[in-house]
This record gives sequence, C-alpha cells and structure tokens, in this order.
Amino acid sequence: MSIPRFALIPVMDHEIHVTEWGDPSGRPLVMWHGLARTGRDFDELAAALSDRYFVICPDTIGRGLSSWSTNPEAEYSVEYYAGIATDLLDHYGFASADWLGTSLGGLIGMRIASGPQADRLSSLIINDIGPEIPQAAIDRIVTYVSDPPEFATVSAAEAWLRAVYRPFGPAPDGYWRRMARTSLRRLDSGKLALHYDPRITVQFTASRAELTSWDRYARIKTPCHVIRGRTSDLLTTDILDLMRQRGPRPDTTEIDCGHAPSLVTPEGADLIRSILHRLRSDG
Repeated sequence: MSIPRFALIPVMDHEIHVTEWGDPSGRPLVMWHGLARTGRDFDELAAALSDRYFVICPDTIGRGLSSWSTNPEAEYSVEYYAGIATDLLDHYGFASADWLGTSLGGLIGMRIASGPQADRLSSLIINDIGPEIPQAAIDRIVTYVSDPPEFATVSAAEAWLRAVYRPFGPAPDGYWRRMARTSLRRLDSGKLALHYDPRITVQFTASRAELTSWDRYARIKTPCHVIRGRTSDLLTTDILDLMRQRGPRPDTTEIDCGHAPSLVTPEGADLIRSILHRLRSDG
C-alpha cells in the first residue's frame, strides 16, 4: 500500500491541507470530499489508485486541517471552493487533472467543468450529486451538520459516525476507526467535536442559487460519469434521468447503498479505475 504524504498549501488567504498519494510524475487525479467530511475519506481508494495516479485529496476550507473562514457567507460557497481548487491545480503544476467528487466535491467539479477553466479537468466522475438538490435532502443534512454533537470519548464518536454515515455502504472497521480519528477536534471543555466549522451550512442560504445549476450543467463537455447510491435522497432517479439527457450525457453506475457511496472496497477501486480508463478513451 502506498504511504500518504501531507502538505499545507497557501491558497486564497487560506491554508489548505492536502493528502498526497503516489508518484508526482503519475497522472494527476483529484479526489474531493463531501460537505462535512475530509480528504482522508479517500485513503483506501487513493492508495489503490496510486500505482498509476498522483492523487491529491484536499480538505475543503472549514473542514479537517484546512483553515476556517472569517467570511463564511462569501467563502463557504461552491464558487469559492472552485477557485481554491483551480489554484491548487496551479500549485501542483497540473495543466489538467482527472476529478472524482463526492457530493459537494461533485458540485465543485461541475462548477469548474462548466466555466472558463473547464479544460483543467480531463474527466469528471460525479459521486451521488446532481445539478439540483431536493429540499428534503437539504433539510436532513442541515439537521445533523449545523448542530454537531459533542463526545466524551473517541469510541462514542466512532459509534455516532458509523450510525450517521451508514448510508455510505459497507466498509471495513479500519475505515470507521480512521474516520473517527481524522474527524475530531478537542474542545476547551476536554470533550470532542467533529472537525468542521458548523457555519459550513451557510451555503444553503447565502449561495442557495448554486444548488440548482442545470444551465451550467448543460454547458459541460468534459467526459463524465455519474455514480448513484441506489437509495440516495440527494440524487433521485428523476434527476439522474435528466442528467443522462443533458450536458455531457454521462454513463451512470448505481451502487447498493445510500448517500454517498464510499468507494472504499476493492470493488470500488476497480470501478473507479475502469471508469477513468473509459473516460480517457472517450476524451
């Protein structure tokens, strides 16, 4: 298994924590996580693909070890995250890179692929998100993200994470143990809290228009594939059907889980490897 390296990169007045995998001479692959998660969610997948790819897994600002915003209404937005992402591509000297985005990471990928820097993405894999998010799913997310619990022990936090993120699908015990270790910060009280800024949900109000982006999606020409959790409430079958008919007209894969497939198993790595190969052939 490849050994990760860790970097702290100054971008747009922030310090971005990035987990790096593989030989820097390999084909660039960016893996971008979901709303309240971190780049460490991809450890198993990134390690598996690092035989061929140079994989970078950033923590979005306000999450993990990246800095928090002093202006969350402006900076906790898909547009701002896309600016950070393209500056990271510049930092690493990537003329273009393959992109795998889970949930929020998929929104960021779509934003880049539909804008003036679309040529920076060689391919786009969207994991369980679309150009429209049902209000019921937003309400569910806000419920558990905006008021994060506190824990007395790491074991209690791990149990909570296993329950809340059960829709990710089956994963080995090591995945959940690492999720607990990399998702927590110690409070002044001595208790533990989840390692993100609770204000990240401001994107659902301050930049709400970004969450419906069919006009931008229609402009995407980047070779694209969409993965859906079969019981996902974020990417419904109706939205997926419309995605197939518009913009990049992606092929799709459904996995027996909810939102969002973790892709943490060897089968998940094989799936992503085969999708990337097909997208390169189509591009």
